[in-house]
Amino acid sequence: MLCLSNIAMKLYVLSGGGRGQAPGPKQILEIDLAKLFADGAAKSVKPAANYTRVCGTIPPSLETDGNMGVDANDDFMYFSVKGPETAQLSSGLTLQPAFGTRFKAGASGLRAMNLKTGEIKFIVNVGFTIGHVQSNPGNPGEIVVAWETGGKAPQRTWFIKSDGAGLRPLYPEAPYEWITHEAVINKDEAVIAILGHRSIASATPESDWGISGTYEHPTGVAIVNLHTREMRIVGQVPAWSKGRSDWHVAGSEDGRWAASDDFQYEVWIYDRHSGEVNLLAGPQKTGADHINPTFNREGTKIEIQSALISKDNRPLNICIVPVPKTFLSRTYSVKTPE
Repeated sequence: MLCLSNIAMKLYVLSGGGRGQAPGPKQILEIDLAKLFADGAAKSVKPAANYTRVCGTIPPSLETDGNMGVDANDDFMYFSVKGPETAQLSSGLTLQPAFGTRFKAGASGLRAMNLKTGEIKFIVNVGFTIGHVQSNPGNPGEIVVAWETGGKAPQRTWFIKSDGAGLRPLYPEAPYEWITHEAVINKDEAVIAILGHRSIASATPESDWGISGTYEHPTGVAIVNLHTREMRIVGQVPAWSKGRSDWHVAGSEDGRWAASDDFQYEVWIYDRHSGEVNLLAGPQKTGADHINPTFNREGTKIEIQSALISKDNRPLNICIVPVPKTFLSRTYSVKTPE
């Protein structure tokens, strides 16, 4: 897992970690990108040690796979853990039963590493498997995590403070809702996907994922306010699209745009002021992984990973999809009909 700094030109990586890695101590490394890029431009790149600093070491008793997020102030790294130190759950929490096909029942936890001293601080132990870990880029000490099942979760999104206080569902979901791929987009908002990728006929109580993920109920790209808890659906893949459903979602920091990809590897953009939906890129036949759109901080470009320019439609390339200039130049006003 890679984490970009919120303040400086730095990149944080987990060394010795990742899925399938043997248990053992792992380190969080800080890479000085400004220094590396400057030396690259000068054609004088040095060995990796010249750009790398060890922030701290995570002991083997805290099993981690690299799900982590750096605090808004760049002083702490929040990361998920499993293992013996997560067996005792935080007060008032219970172990959840197995759900889904890939992840078994089990506790997990959240920890914080001081990036200056390497000290590791306890945040919480919960009764389910924590997947994605994200920090609020505008408010220090606010964290969003996901209950990972490999598919639909009973309650996908969670919000918590870095001192362990305030654990609650970010968006309380119903059994018929399939929530996924949450992303914190500014100091007050997160975006989530409410999927509609399954047919109503196939989504029976006896099926693997129950009655969730169909167009029998509202679906689309939804914006959740982290503090007021209000949610608004800002758009969805059109009914005529073969992409079936929004899948991975993003939003611009200024609150102007949202974006999604779909099951046809298309990229859609949603104007949050006008409600207009437009297709920006795709479709493509296949790919080694999802597109995963992400806005730049100015809200003018969308970064994706795509196989469109690969010879066999599999290997992924990092690509930039610009928001059209005609979109960026739009102005808005509300007028009543004459």
